[in-house]
Amino acid sequence: MRSSIEYTRHAGTGEPVVLIHGIGHRRQAWGEVPELLAARGHDVYAVDLPGHGESPKPTRPDGWSMRSHAEQFERLFRELDIERPHVVGNSLGGAMALELAAREGVVSSVTALSPAGFFPPWHLPNVAANLLLMKAGSHLPEALHRRLTAHVWFRKLAFRALYTHPEKVTVEAAVGDTLNLRRAPGFWPHFVRATFLRVTEPLAVPTAIAWGDTDRLLLPSEADTARARFPEATHVSLEDCGHCPQIDHPELVVDTVVATIERASSRQGAVQ
Repeated sequence: MRSSIEYTRHAGTGEPVVLIHGIGHRRQAWGEVPELLAARGHDVYAVDLPGHGESPKPTRPDGWSMRSHAEQFERLFRELDIERPHVVGNSLGGAMALELAAREGVVSSVTALSPAGFFPPWHLPNVAANLLLMKAGSHLPEALHRRLTAHVWFRKLAFRALYTHPEKVTVEAAVGDTLNLRRAPGFWPHFVRATFLRVTEPLAVPTAIAWGDTDRLLLPSEADTARARFPEATHVSLEDCGHCPQIDHPELVVDTVVATIERASSRQGAVQ
């Protein structure tokens, strides 16, 4: 059975890196990060989660669970002939990356940016309210979206839960993200499952968990939970970054990813 996960490759000559976005987003949500990583020598694959972007919703025997998604990614890696890639995930994609980090021999390192799976029950109303407001807003007429999004003040208001600097999101990217959120069949299955999502499996590879210090969706205090749960990981606070730091400060994200890759390479060299 072949994987139905769609992707864009940014070719480089170095070790492969796979980028996984969050709920309701799409592979274009990585902004400049794929090109910056490719410029640093890495072979980069930005993917659409099942039921997001251009990836269709999974069909049986595949499903919406994190375990099933991990199996779908393992198939994709085999099809692309990329052995043990480095994986970077944001939000739901961060939780997905940590799921892959717990699987022996699947990935070489993981960098999780504001990953889901660490919020306490009393944070759930904040998460649900922000996601539902964005989902409801996505159903406004496209022409109205384009008219409003042309104004920086509107981007700052509409995307404040995701970015510290919404003004860095172009009009076309903002409209495309909004239409993707409207249409993504994966939003509701993951929204419901996120209520119960808890990341607890032991990490099998070098891992960095990085949190935007102004994250308004998954609050920075959740980084303390991640630190307590995974003391063996490297924990990083991303200054002046929101929930999607790849847009706020892409160079900072790339530096964090490359540092994680270098730690993994050093550990592998020591083992050999």
